[in-house]
Amino acid sequence: MYSFIKPFIFNLDPEVAHDLAIQSLKFNFVPEYFFSVQDEEMLQNNVFGQQFSNPIGLAAGFDKNAEVYNSLFKFGFGFVEVGTITPQIQLGNPKPRIFRLEEDKALINRLGFNNQGMDTIKQRIKKNPPNNVLGINIGPNKNTKDKITDFLKCYTSFYDLANYITINISSPNTENLRDFHNQELLQELIAQIKKIKLNKQVPLAIKLSPDTEESSYDKILKVLLDNKIEVVILTNTTDQNRTQLMSKNKIEKGGLSGLPLRDISSKMIRDFYKLSKGKFKIIGVGGIDSGESAFEKISYGASLVQLYTSMVYQGPNIVKKIKEELIQILRKEKIDNISKAIGINS
Repeated sequence: MYSFIKPFIFNLDPEVAHDLAIQSLKFNFVPEYFFSVQDEEMLQNNVFGQQFSNPIGLAAGFDKNAEVYNSLFKFGFGFVEVGTITPQIQLGNPKPRIFRLEEDKALINRLGFNNQGMDTIKQRIKKNPPNNVLGINIGPNKNTKDKITDFLKCYTSFYDLANYITINISSPNTENLRDFHNQELLQELIAQIKKIKLNKQVPLAIKLSPDTEESSYDKILKVLLDNKIEVVILTNTTDQNRTQLMSKNKIEKGGLSGLPLRDISSKMIRDFYKLSKGKFKIIGVGGIDSGESAFEKISYGASLVQLYTSMVYQGPNIVKKIKEELIQILRKEKIDNISKAIGINS
């Protein structure tokens, strides 16, 4: 069906098309059996204390305001991450701010954490409990005077509603946000979060930039390991790596996602897995559009993977396709469960 409506969708502005998709999903009409696969139990895994029906997740950025996550679960995702959510409502950057790079199977966005704010979204999630594993991605407001305080506000607001919380320090569209890749600032941020006394422990994920210098890996890893961070998400979008792109939209400012990010994020996953000796779980993101690309990241050390851009190009059936292809790969490799493939090629 998506192949028939895709030309219409791609004639629309990308953000208009996205908003239309969100409104459509609110009707929750998706028949779940359309997206079921045989032998999905081969893809089940327990990661950071959560049971996942499969390792394929939807990355943050699609369901920014936590409006349609239960409809998205029907597509077959093993988990969905909503956000990025900030303490106060934020309109984001001026439009247009999303650009398709069709020749490159990529997107560039400079949205700027547009969202309805922490309080509104919290009430929405409370009224609509998730049917599966839900991650909540949080960040600071653009004009805040204290980014750490913003992270703390969101963390304390959402800790009892999330299966895990992602600390987004890696968007290229919020000024100075990536400063938290500095060892001292990252240590301060995590230490402040860890100080908070809550009646429920929720796994903490740190989402890193693909533009991180390799020379800083050791310092970042030391902070993550010293603070017993459970999850690292590799990676966010890149504001570099434009030289090989074909689309005229490559000149647009913002974060590049999709196929051009595949090798960059996979290498970073492999490096972090080897350097950390598997002491935290990795969620791999960037250029996943097939069972092969998902298996690559898992075999390099990712316990879970996420996609977004490839769903724009291939439609929601991509989740079913990836799961079926992953199962075929596991059978070919004589692996009876996806957990046994983690890190085998690291």
